[in-house]
Amino acid sequence: MFTQADLGEVDGCQAINVPEQEAWMNVHQNARLTPFRRRELVTRLIQGEPGRVVADQLGISVRTARKWYGRFRTHGVEGLRDRSSRPHGHPRQTAPAIALGIKVLRRERWTCTQVAAAVGVSPATAARVLRRVGLSSRGRCEPPAPVQRYEYPRPGDLLHLDTKKLGRIAGLGHRITGRVAGVHSHDGGLGWEHLHIAIDDYSRVAYVELLGDDRTVTIAGFLRRALRWFRARGVRVRRLLSDNGSGYRSHSFRATCRALHLVHRRTRPYTPRTNGKAERFIQTALREWAYARPYYSSANRQALLPGWLEHYNYARPHSGLAGAPPITRLPEGNNLMTRHN
Repeated sequence: MFTQADLGEVDGCQAINVPEQEAWMNVHQNARLTPFRRRELVTRLIQGEPGRVVADQLGISVRTARKWYGRFRTHGVEGLRDRSSRPHGHPRQTAPAIALGIKVLRRERWTCTQVAAAVGVSPATAARVLRRVGLSSRGRCEPPAPVQRYEYPRPGDLLHLDTKKLGRIAGLGHRITGRVAGVHSHDGGLGWEHLHIAIDDYSRVAYVELLGDDRTVTIAGFLRRALRWFRARGVRVRRLLSDNGSGYRSHSFRATCRALHLVHRRTRPYTPRTNGKAERFIQTALREWAYARPYYSSANRQALLPGWLEHYNYARPHSGLAGAPPITRLPEGNNLMTRHN
């Protein structure tokens, strides 16, 4: 039973308030007292009611009543909220020096078994420490390569080329209706379409076509049409940059580049960030055109591509160009925008 000495003197007992928007947050599902009832408990004890009577009426033990009152006297209203059941101390926790040694050896690309043997802990302990600091995979032991941004000084100095496969459409797909159990075909059984892109490094102006394949002959034809499109806008292309796809590595494509007086360079293998402007444009096209709305057929999707591309080149603010649309960086950009509007 509480005594007056246990209760003590607390001023402003009527002002014990728990914010109502937090009253039902973080309350255990089996808790007998909500924050509102805890406030009532403390208020009645402060006013001098016997602790056992109050505890019985609220359906709790005297020990629980003492617990909440003690938390209130120590922490105020904050003490009436639920707190984590995590213990304050962990007697068997891995020592900080050992944890540091585990991380250092991991960065030397040691395996978990080797690290555990070297520092004198079990492999499970070493794995737990490494998982906590994000070094479970040895591929993360080395810091990422620094970002090297570049931009050629004039339009046409470099043209980025790339392709992206898109599954053909005949009705709404799994992005809208959800996946069907037992169906594993990535293209829905209808085949693929290939989005071919050419984007100028300096201006970010893009030329795009949706074609049936990415073979060498198709890529060469696309390149010729892209060059004519840029030439009509006052841009003479001098260099090309592509990935290491078979269509770009073929002898036929090399011959096409020589005939067009173009210097062709390819990215390092497994380094798509080298062709980052093309990769980033593909992400934008997928988000704002290919996956922006449901399509009932491939023809429906293809019909909206020219309109979206025109919006991208002439109207869409580009974050890499201080919010200006790409066409403004071409030699006749302002005149082209005037004629477009």
